[in-house]
Amino acid sequence: MRKKINVAIAGVGNCASAFIQGIQYYGSDYSASNSDIIGLTSFNLGGYEPSDINFVAAFDIADTKVGKDLSESVFATPNNAMSVANVPPFDVKVNKGNVLDGFGRRYSEKVKISDAPQSDVASILKDSKADILVNYLPVGSREATRFYAEECLESKVCFINAIPVFIASDPNWQNRFIDKNIPCAGDDVMSQMGATVIHKTLARLLVDRGVSVDETFQLNVGGDMDFYNMLDEDRLEDKRISKTAAVQAMVPYDVPMRIGPSDYINFLQNDKVCYIYLKGRILGAVPIELDLKLRVPDAYNSAGVMIDAVRGAKIALDRNISGPLESISAYCFKHPPVQMSYSAAKSNFIDFINGKKDK
Repeated sequence: MRKKINVAIAGVGNCASAFIQGIQYYGSDYSASNSDIIGLTSFNLGGYEPSDINFVAAFDIADTKVGKDLSESVFATPNNAMSVANVPPFDVKVNKGNVLDGFGRRYSEKVKISDAPQSDVASILKDSKADILVNYLPVGSREATRFYAEECLESKVCFINAIPVFIASDPNWQNRFIDKNIPCAGDDVMSQMGATVIHKTLARLLVDRGVSVDETFQLNVGGDMDFYNMLDEDRLEDKRISKTAAVQAMVPYDVPMRIGPSDYINFLQNDKVCYIYLKGRILGAVPIELDLKLRVPDAYNSAGVMIDAVRGAKIALDRNISGPLESISAYCFKHPPVQMSYSAAKSNFIDFINGKKDK
């Protein structure tokens, strides 16, 4: 019998829905010989296939999700990610999490908090034998994210942080996970073909080709609860830092830039539309400009990345590696402990999967 990766989820929103559906899409009857192996680094990654990911616990605060089976809650309002796979019952009830700042002002306009009692997260993680908790809370949930990181430390569960709150990239948190002999990865999941990976790759390409980058911006709009939540500018500070740092790290000098979510457009649903602009100079200070538009279903753009991140983290657990997972984080996240170009990050990630020391 194949080994399983026991996963818990905090925040059953669109990204969690796409992650779960993606695993069902590549189900147990799938094989690496199929031609439709897209969205993943490899179907078999270090001995683990997507169907080896086994959901054992889930936490949310919305009354449309708490108390329901995880298979139902991924399709509950206000989720609006498209359906790509049937999700059978998991026999995993969504538990009421700790609200803290996970429920922003905009969320309160569209979502009602469940009146169920708050659950004992650490006990549930222990009892469910979770290996990994994936943090999919709304952007701006600083205190709630730190709460779940604390619960992972208490229950000795690996913490994967998909949102822009700085845990894996923060030295104090890194040391705490090292002290507990637990790995962590993050922060802020980077989509397979999203705004950040394209923007940082273009910026690096211009620098490598001898172009002086003078200014750049990135504008993003979408129609799901993530973008509605981000209308609250107070919740955006870490998101802007995360996205900006990823691009700035590719240019060895300061460049005026503005990067981050820009507006909510209801009819876009789960689609995200991104506009990237770069201006620079070539030989003779001759100016050049680059404009790019990208439109993609947002949740699914990171689902395959998270399937890879979870499998990589389980390999780290198998090897008794603790603290921040640098190669996994650089490859899968926008604000990792160590920023790398996309090509270097992928090379280091594959090297780590194949048994080399993390770097």
